[in-house]
Amino acid sequence: MNARLVMAAGLAAALAVPYLVRSDFWLGFLITVLLFAVMGMAWNILGGYAGQFSFGHAAFFGTGAYAAAVLHIGFGLNPWLGLAVAALAGGLVALVIGYLSFRYGLRGSYFALITLAFAEVLRILANWAEFTGGGVGLYVPLKVGIANLQFSGKTGYYYVALGFAVLSLAVGWALEHSRLGAQLMAIRENEDAAQALGVDTFACKLKAIALSGALTGIGGGFYTHYYLYIDPGIAYGPGVSVEILLVPIIGGLGTVFGPLLGSAVLHGAGELARRLMGDAPGLNLIFYGVLLIVMVRFMPEGLMGLVWRLRHRWRRVADA
Repeated sequence: MNARLVMAAGLAAALAVPYLVRSDFWLGFLITVLLFAVMGMAWNILGGYAGQFSFGHAAFFGTGAYAAAVLHIGFGLNPWLGLAVAALAGGLVALVIGYLSFRYGLRGSYFALITLAFAEVLRILANWAEFTGGGVGLYVPLKVGIANLQFSGKTGYYYVALGFAVLSLAVGWALEHSRLGAQLMAIRENEDAAQALGVDTFACKLKAIALSGALTGIGGGFYTHYYLYIDPGIAYGPGVSVEILLVPIIGGLGTVFGPLLGSAVLHGAGELARRLMGDAPGLNLIFYGVLLIVMVRFMPEGLMGLVWRLRHRWRRVADA
């Protein structure tokens, strides 16, 4: 009951943020945090629960982003429907990559590298294809209106991002308390043992990567309509993949609230680093690399693991 009250209070506080925060800068910062919390949860489903680490989630992000942009610009598809199509496109690409990888038993570093390779192939194809705008990219026409998923201020975008963040948390919670979630965690701990116990590891991993790809595709579609621009370097670049995977690693793999906490810390620290050291090209990737090394070395369970340890220590002190 206490946990439910805390979550309800947190949601109420999140809904009140635009009335308390008037700065467009901080609202934009929170939108970015929520967006990457959604995509971090998507990566967490595959990497945190199923133990299949991907270095190429940009393949799903970029596909969702381009699906939303091309269908809106070229065919006049409503952007809200475009988000659903972006989810479908991201999920389908994930299914293709998952089938080709898991069908032939790719695991660990081999799976990570094949996802990175697919993202790079899609980046090259997007640079070459005419319907993606080539290297120039695509600009979404500015037509302010709720029906066009365009708002005069950042408040509307904040609430849309918050809705998707709540959706991703609900998906994570449902997965953690489901049979599929238990099967994925068994695969993460020991895939051979899980298979020996009757778990269809191939089907479970396909479900995990499809769900992961769909959530990431939604993030890509929202990104397109938020920034009104997408190009191959943004859509399929390695920076997106690294940022997405860092979020759950920092927050805590295989946890519901880890991606949200990790996104807040990652982007807060990133903003602080930019203010202290400037915005030189590639500086963010260097910072992300250092942060990843520190987390893996000193806090492999992420910030949620630290929270749990402090909570247990406080309980022991209280009991004593």
